[in-house]
This record gives sequence, C-alpha cells and structure tokens, in this order.
Amino acid sequence: MKTKKFNITGMTCSACSARIEKNLNKTPGVTEVNVNLLSNNMTVKYDETVLSEGDIVKVVINTGYGASSAEKKKETPDKNDKTDAEKEFIEMKKRLIISFIFAVPLFYISMGHMLKWPLPDFFHGMENSITFAFTQFLLALPVMIINKKYYVVGFKTLFKGSPNMDSLIAIGTTAAVAYGVFAIYKIGYGLGHMDMDMVMQYSMDLYFESAAVILALITLGKFLEARAKGRTSDAIKKLMDLSPKTALVERDGQEIEIPVEEVEKGDIVIVKPGQSVPVDGTIIFGSSSIDESMLTGESIPVERKVGDKVIGASINKSGYFKFEAQNVGDDTTLSQIIKLVEEASSSKAPISKLADKISSVFVPIVISIAVISTIAWLIAGATFEFALSIGIAVLVISCPCALGLATPTAIMVGTGKGAENGILIKSAEALEIAHQVKTVVMDKTGTITEGKPRVTDIIVNGIDEAEMLKIAASAEKSSEHPLADAVVEEANKRNLDLYNVTGFEAIPGQGLEATVNDTKYYIGNLRLINNKNININNFEEKSSKLADEAKTPLYFADEKNVLGIIAVADVVKPTSLKAIQEFEAMGIEVVMLTGDNKKTAEAIRKQLGITRAIAEVIPQDKEREIRNIQEQGRKVAMIGDGINDAPALARADVGIAIGAGTDVAIESADIVLIRSDLLDAVTAVQLSHATIRNIKQNLFWAFIYNTIGIPLAAGVFYGLLQWKLNPMFAAGAMSLSSVSVVSNALRLKFFKPIRTNNDTSINKESNNDEIKVNVESLSDKSNNTNNGGNNMKKTFIVEGMSCGHCKAAVEKALKSVDGVENAAVDLQSKTAEVTLSGEVNDNVLKKAITDAGYEVA
Repeated sequence: MKTKKFNITGMTCSACSARIEKNLNKTPGVTEVNVNLLSNNMTVKYDETVLSEGDIVKVVINTGYGASSAEKKKETPDKNDKTDAEKEFIEMKKRLIISFIFAVPLFYISMGHMLKWPLPDFFHGMENSITFAFTQFLLALPVMIINKKYYVVGFKTLFKGSPNMDSLIAIGTTAAVAYGVFAIYKIGYGLGHMDMDMVMQYSMDLYFESAAVILALITLGKFLEARAKGRTSDAIKKLMDLSPKTALVERDGQEIEIPVEEVEKGDIVIVKPGQSVPVDGTIIFGSSSIDESMLTGESIPVERKVGDKVIGASINKSGYFKFEAQNVGDDTTLSQIIKLVEEASSSKAPISKLADKISSVFVPIVISIAVISTIAWLIAGATFEFALSIGIAVLVISCPCALGLATPTAIMVGTGKGAENGILIKSAEALEIAHQVKTVVMDKTGTITEGKPRVTDIIVNGIDEAEMLKIAASAEKSSEHPLADAVVEEANKRNLDLYNVTGFEAIPGQGLEATVNDTKYYIGNLRLINNKNININNFEEKSSKLADEAKTPLYFADEKNVLGIIAVADVVKPTSLKAIQEFEAMGIEVVMLTGDNKKTAEAIRKQLGITRAIAEVIPQDKEREIRNIQEQGRKVAMIGDGINDAPALARADVGIAIGAGTDVAIESADIVLIRSDLLDAVTAVQLSHATIRNIKQNLFWAFIYNTIGIPLAAGVFYGLLQWKLNPMFAAGAMSLSSVSVVSNALRLKFFKPIRTNNDTSINKESNNDEIKVNVESLSDKSNNTNNGGNNMKKTFIVEGMSCGHCKAAVEKALKSVDGVENAAVDLQSKTAEVTLSGEVNDNVLKKAITDAGYEVA
C-alpha cells in the first residue's frame, strides 16, 4: 500500500469534497481517501499494483475537478512565496471588491424608482426605458465576468450529472440575465411600434440586479472561506521559524558556525547560555537548566547533565554544554511536530454542509420542473414567450440567494457574538462542528493552570518568614531560573526591600549559594542540601507532602541547618474548576493531557475532580491520544497553548487555543480564547449549539417561500384560477426569504452563555478530597465582646468553599478546638473568622482544618 498526497483545484463546497471521496472510494485499489476542502488537497491510500497516480488524477478530473501530485515542500520556504490558499484569498478579495463596486449602483438604479430614491432624469419615463434597462445590463456584466468560476464549475458539474450549489447559482443567474436581455429587445420593439404597455411591462421585468446581488453575496461567503484557508499555512511557517538558523559545532578542534541544515549526525554541538538548542542530541560535557516548555509543556525548566538528551528548539537558560547531534534535519522533534501538524490538517474532513446536502436533491428537481413546465406549456399551445416566462419564473424563485445566505449569515453573526465574548472563531467549520463535541481534551500547563510558577507556601523554623523571603529574594534576584523569578515576585508583592548580595554562585542542577550580611546561605533542591552536608531537621516529611501536592520545594539553609522551605507551583486558574464542571453538566467528557510528571498530574486531577488524566506525553503522544478517541466515534475538542499542543490542536475536530499561548498553537487552532479563560471554551460550544439551531431555522425560511411559489411559478393554477407568477414576483418571493433569513440570523445577537448552578466544590471522588485553601493569618484584632471580655479574633481567607456543606465542615472543625469561642464562615467573602477566648496557636487551628479533610496552605 502507498499513501500519496494530491493537490485539488475547483472545489467550492463540502459537496465537492464529498463527491471526490465517493468516486475515489469506488475505484478498485483505493483503500482510504481524505479530502480537505480548507487546504485544497487530499491524501489517498492505494494499492500501487492495481492503479497509478495518473489513474487517481484521471478519476478526479472525470468528477469535474483538477488534480496533481503534491510536491514535497521546501525545508525552508521563501517567505515571499505564496501558497495556493493565499493566492486564492487574493483572487477572492479582488472578485469581492469588483462585485460590490458594480452591484451596489446596479441595485440603487433598479430599486431607486420603487423606493423613491433620487435618480437622474435620463432613467425616468418610458422614453428612457432602453437607457434604464441597458445600463443595468452593462453593470451586471462585470459582476458575471469576474465571477465566471461559478459558471465554469456549475455547468461542468451539471453536465457531469452531479450538480451542486454552483450549478444552481449558474443556472439561476444566467436565466435572470437571459430574461433581462429578452426584455430589452421587447422594450426596443415596443418603443419602435409605440406599444407603451409592452414597454412598461418589460421595464418592470428586469432581473439584472437579482443576478448581480446574488453573485456578490455568494462571493462574500466564499471570501470568508478563502481567508480561513489562507491562514492554514501560518502555523507551519511559525514552527519552522522556531528552529535556530545556525549551529556552533566543533570540527577539527575548531568552533565553526554553520547553517543548521548542515549539522550532521555525530557532530559535537556547542550551546552557550541564552542560546537555542539547534538539533536533538545527548550531552557529553557540562550541564544546564533548559526551558523545554515550548515542546513539552512543562512550565519549570529541567536540569540536564552529561548523558541526558536535549531537544532542538529548547532554550538553554544557564550553563555551557556540548552535545553529540543524533537527530538532524527531518528527524528532529520539531520537524516531527511540523509533519504531524501538516498530516493532521490534511486529514481533518470538513463538516458536510446541510445546504449542500439539500441542494444536491433540490437542484436537479428545480431544473427538471423548469424544463418540464416550459415544454408542457408549449405542448398545450401557449406562446413561446409565455412558456419561457414560466421556466424563468421557476428558476428565479428557486435561485439560491436565501439558501446561500442561510449558513454564512448565521455563521457571521455567531462569530461576531463569539468575538464579543472574547472568542475568536477562525472558520465556519469550527463553529459548526463544536456542537457535536463529546470529549474535551485539555493541556495542563498554561491551560488549566496559569503556566507561571508562584510561591504557594512558606514554612519556617527559627527564622522570621518575611526575613527569610527577603534574604532568598535578594539571592535569587541574580538568578535567571523561573523559580527564582517566582520568589522575587512574591517579595515584591509584599513590598520587601532587598539586601545587597556580596557573593553569588549558581550551582547547575542544584541551586545557588549567596552571601548576605556576611552570612552564607544556600537555596535549592535536596541534592544541594545533601552535597553540602546540611542538617535537614524535620523538613523532609513536609517537603514530601508539598511534592505530593504538585509543588516544588526550595530549601533555604545556612551553612549548618535548613531554616525553611519556599514552595513554588504552577497554580490552577480560578475558573478552571467551573469550566470542567460546566462541560460535564453538558454531558461532555473531560480528559487532561500533559507532558508534566505523573505525580503533578495526579495532584491536579484530584484537585479538579477530572475523571481521566494522561501524563508524561510528548507531542506525538498527544496527537495519537486525540486520534484514539476519534476512532471511538467521538468528536474531540482539544484546548492547549503550547507548541507541543500544535499537532493535537490540528488533529482534533475542533482545536481551541489559549490567547496567551504561543503563535504556533493559535495558528493551529480553529478557535482562540482571547481572555485565556476556560469558561469561554464552554461558551464557544454553547454558541455552536445556538448557531446550528439558527442555521436549520434559516434553511426552513430559505425554502418555504420558494417551495410554495414553485407550483405557482410552473403555472399549475393557471388553467383553473388564471394564477401565473410573474418573474418579478418570483424575485420578490426570493428576496422575502432572504430578508427572513437575515432577520432570523440577527436573533443570535441576543445569545447569552448558560451557566449551571451545580456544586463547585472540588471534592468529587471523596468528601475528604483536598480543597486548596489559601490562608492569610491577618493581624490579630482585639474586640470587646458582649460579656465585656477582650477576645482575640483571627480571620482566614479561604478559597474553594462553595456550598453549605463546606461552610458547616470548616465551622465545626474550628469550634472543636479548645479556646475557640466561635467560628463564622462567610461563603460570599470566602472568609472564616475565629473568636478566641484565650491564646491559640495558628498551627492548632490549621491542624483542625486539615483533620477535617481540608488542607491549609
């Protein structure tokens, strides 16, 4: 079996891609076909012993479209080169501008006398009828010429026996213009023979504006589609830009800088602080802290030493090292991600438009009725003029103005409403498919969490908390590590004035040592403490507990003892829990997918009550997981923010990117959440449901007038009741359906996201699951009680409480402590106020809450 990619030309709607797939699937030797309307290409899996590339191309051409073998893309494309999609966008923009330049004045002239708009005198009166009619014809011609593609494709597919929307557009507009030309001749005849009744009758039977406006509006919809297509290649370009353009290699004992494409397997590559790693390999000298977040999603840089692997495009934060190149060129991790994004984009089949499905039946029926009606009236003895007007009326009333507007108007209003809610919807397909989503897969770092380390806990022993933080921040200020940034940020938040550091040394892979006020301090991991033979005291158990909670403990020590721990973690966003609960309330399964370690993933999973979490996955694994879920017959939405999420975002039925994420993730996604709020993803799905309902209503209004009018236009009631639908009234009915469609679509402007009032408490698997509580022990306040005693009060700020059970549990736990006179919890302000009759240690109060099943941080 061989898999081959082909470029396709001539496709205009999902019915086109479906027709190509259908014909190729019937071809002997073809086992699988995926046609992508958005990127104008297809992937075919076939038996090369049965048929050749030429045979496949021939099948596509016989179906009515163009096909050619897709050439392999250049490794580093010229930025001035334009893709087929970008060329199509430029072409559609030109067609749209020209169409409206001529359609707008044409509409004004044709409708001006009816709507009492001011018009030049030479357009008024029967003596100027030829001028009035011929001017409209001249204005309609450029619109038809610039949009000739509808006629080429429409008539081509019609003659191939598989008419589509273009066929109906081509026939309807051609019929309208043909009848208009016929009317011009009748006006000329009437003026020549002084038959003013004929002149008046045919002056009102001009349908040039109907043809031009229909073409302009349909072109507007196609322009919006082309704009989406033109952006599909941006993600690939941005991914390619991430890779360093040069590499510093050691050859023949000398350091030389060469283009990254010339790096060979086995080369010794040198990476200095602040540089990007050019290719994949294994460190043979030195060590460093490397930021791999763009590829793995892990927010905290990882320590790499001799024997460890490094990934191309990751950033060397500190340290100097050499590594042996192993994966170069197309084999690097970044190249594999690029390939996955391309493949996933090509294989994502677009949704079949309901309008196209209807038109595949509607178009042949309408054409048949028009032909049969014309012939029947000729056989019945009617004049050719009468029979022709019958056929034209049938075609005009069924012309797909409203049908063409049904989907794009709802999509346009829906995407506009999304923008109002901070949701950028990049394609109509995304908005349509989102309502079918049954599984939402979420990245952890930067999506569920903030993606930025913060100080969550400070535990001290024998030193003041503020003093320890002040010394630690003073030392960390000289470090480039993101964990150091978190410590400094916390000190700034508390408005602490930092000390001058007289000695500083970074210890790669361990931490740092610094001299402050003539005292040497150490800040780092357990390995640093052990290597310096520092007494850890009783901090090991506390450190282990912090690690279980997905927090990174930083030991703070002098030369003899550990004095405290500063815990740093990537904290969960405030709205993540609510968003997950909203998805589950809608019957949508939530899965967490992360490149982080299993311990961290499990802690976050338990905290948010997520049913399923998959950890330690590389970009290829993420894409594979999405595919596995899709193979179970479920529509999947992927929410992510990093480069490592790009393949999964492209593979998913709907890719949703966090607005604060990388450009590559945003370009790979179909929907972007501008506010980086997961609740907006819930809104996007709900908006999709509302839009699809609106589209179906629009299709009803698009057909109801036309369907009722077709028998009338065909002259069914003429013999009995002398009812005959003038083509002008047929156009009126067509316009009325368009007004109904647009008016209905505008109702989407009143859309509001629905939020359930379900319990937002975090514990889901067990009532004793942890609730993260951020506690600030505020300054003690002395208040006079009713009995005149001086009672001390302590106030805790508690995050996570949401129901009466939480309130009762916290109050009961605190009241059970000796010395606590009263405890009052306020859910709205998220505070717990404790009134003490005597001195009670803070640790005792914290233990009471911990024993009740809650955790105090």
